[in-house]
Amino acid sequence: MTEKTYSYHWQGTTAQGARISGECRERSPALLRAGLRKRGIRPVRVERVHARLWRRRSTLGTGELCQFSRQLASLICSGVALLQALEVIAQSSSNAALITLIAALKTDIGAGANLADALRKHPRYFDALYCNLVATGEQSGSLESVLEHVARLQEQRQAMAARLKKAMTYPLIVLLTGLGVSSLLLLEVVPQFQAMFSGFGAELPAFTRGVIALSDWLGRYLGWLLLCAVAGLWALRQAYRRQPGFRLGCLRLALKLPVLGALLSNAALARFARTLSTSFAAGVPLVEALGPVAGACGNPLYEQAVLRLRKHLAGGQSLSGAMAGSEVFPRLMQQMCAIGETGGTLDDMLARVASHYESAVERSLDNLASLLEPMIVLILGVLVGSLVIAMYLPIFQLGSVI
Repeated sequence: MTEKTYSYHWQGTTAQGARISGECRERSPALLRAGLRKRGIRPVRVERVHARLWRRRSTLGTGELCQFSRQLASLICSGVALLQALEVIAQSSSNAALITLIAALKTDIGAGANLADALRKHPRYFDALYCNLVATGEQSGSLESVLEHVARLQEQRQAMAARLKKAMTYPLIVLLTGLGVSSLLLLEVVPQFQAMFSGFGAELPAFTRGVIALSDWLGRYLGWLLLCAVAGLWALRQAYRRQPGFRLGCLRLALKLPVLGALLSNAALARFARTLSTSFAAGVPLVEALGPVAGACGNPLYEQAVLRLRKHLAGGQSLSGAMAGSEVFPRLMQQMCAIGETGGTLDDMLARVASHYESAVERSLDNLASLLEPMIVLILGVLVGSLVIAMYLPIFQLGSVI
């Protein structure tokens, strides 16, 4: 049987005399103090945290992490020591998840770990790219500038994701509303018209009979239809997540679609160029940077292509030369990288390429929104209009007979 643990807030000092604090769960204060001493921390104060405070729920998203990076960079640039900077950020935050995260970071750093190693213990919030950039900044003594680069990179990613979400929200709302109205007509309104038509004693038009048959079928099998739809979506999601071949096939198909294909391609190229530019500007060697950059592309097809680039670069090829042998990197990117390699301004050229493809993503989003909105409105108009016509067609025929 698992013993019950409690939450504690502790304060202590490191071997260097720095004051640190944090929160953790343990079975007793004595065990907590013993654990702190093993980490090289002399406990000064241990207090049990009220359960209601500990259970307070909060989230830690990209916006909070971006603000954390920006604040940490500003404090370090102002000459504030790392542990003190983390304490200042924790005291100024009302986000329980961020406070808990900072407490864990302070504990590890106070025990002798560097910031990058402390961050690597929290892969949910800090990916390999983030940790590698921070490690490079610590080694080169330019941690504040690296954190500024990382914060800027996170802001750009967040802005792109927000723009995509905004572009898709309105068409999705219109689509769901239209489907809801159509379902309501089929399940509630059509049966009422059917009861009225049964008293006419005349044969109904074929179109009306078809709509009535659809209404009957939908009313009889709606539960099974929803169940099959949910099960099918779940199966597709599992196959996409767990079957690499299926996932790659879906992505190849998506890249061939009009508008959507250009959007996915430009988004992956923009993330690749922006993250590689940030890594290279921070001093990360090109071959070493390409590993984390591959994971940042957000597209397995481009991730595989970037990993192949790394193999070619490790074999002595230039970046532009390695790109020339891949079909996923456009000629514009190859030429810009070649110019950057020749002039020693590769990070600047990659930043320019990233800006170009980010602008292309914005145009693709605008095109996608302008294409989807009228198309969805047209389809729903035809659908709802057809249902209305089907219901009133017998009345029109009856009027013409009279």
